[in-house]
Amino acid sequence: MDPNAGKKNMFNKLSKQQCIELLNKEDFKRKTISFYRYAVIENPQKIRDELYNDWIKLKVLGRIYLSTEGINAQLSVPVHNLKEFSLQLEKYIFFKGIKFKIAIEDDGRSFFKLTIKVRNQIVADGLPKNEYDVTNVGKHLDAHEWNKAIEDGAVIVDMRNHYESEIGRFKGAICPDVETFKEELPKTKKILKGKEEKQILLYCTGGIRCEKTSAYLRHHGFKNVNQLHGGIIDYYRQLKQNKNLTNYFEGKNFVFDERRGERISDKVISKCHQCGAECDNHVNCSNVNCNLLFIQCDACKKKYSNCCSTKCIKVTKLSLEQQKELRKGKQNKKMYFSHKRVKLK
Repeated sequence: MDPNAGKKNMFNKLSKQQCIELLNKEDFKRKTISFYRYAVIENPQKIRDELYNDWIKLKVLGRIYLSTEGINAQLSVPVHNLKEFSLQLEKYIFFKGIKFKIAIEDDGRSFFKLTIKVRNQIVADGLPKNEYDVTNVGKHLDAHEWNKAIEDGAVIVDMRNHYESEIGRFKGAICPDVETFKEELPKTKKILKGKEEKQILLYCTGGIRCEKTSAYLRHHGFKNVNQLHGGIIDYYRQLKQNKNLTNYFEGKNFVFDERRGERISDKVISKCHQCGAECDNHVNCSNVNCNLLFIQCDACKKKYSNCCSTKCIKVTKLSLEQQKELRKGKQNKKMYFSHKRVKLK
């Protein structure tokens, strides 16, 4: 008997182009949602396979991470299957009552395939277990409480990576120049040294990174740690529901799917990385050997054929066989533009 017989349909083996073609043929609407929960999951691999088997039948797409400490999910669910999707989650005691965050701008094309991975942590922090206690977190603030704290002069810290905060952030926020959450935790503690008695406000996309950060800061002696409930996504939802609330967020909220960003305010705070024009649209370099994530305006997109450099334009003009040859033996790491690390030529 084949020991992998039950696993053969547990992964999507179609190419990106094939998945996109299937997505284009759909005749129903989708809704992009996200959620997370810290919980003890004793056998995440078993749960992973069960979820994949259930969700593939519901035509769910997205990127999900499971671990023994919980779940972190960003999904695209057919609207007509949302109720059944919620009921399936409720089967698991550690997912009961989980709250969904609904995308702001949604064209139904946020994801093109379903990927569920088991990892050591749902958010990699690189810290030993005795550095924090996720049951001892900061106070969760709604949009009204958050705005009041800003107006009272609290210290605001953006717990996202530099390429996220570059296109959008709360006015006056401290934005550590980092590319990973692992780098950000110790750097944030260092930046906040001497402010242990101050009111600290933490925010991120949906709240998951702030959950660990608030526990980490409390463990290291910070007395008044607060976090934005539901992150930027839920902040904007509350703003739309209550027109009397002031929007203190400037620019776009970066999202980790095909949309790459949701507009929270009309203000554009970033510039094209190639010409310096006002712009906040992230793209990936068309040279798949490079795949650099950077900000590119429409004029430069046309001028550089959606590439980050003239060197990459030359690569895209090679045959597919030649491009594959260039990739041989190379580890294609995820690259993010930074003036300190990557120069466009």
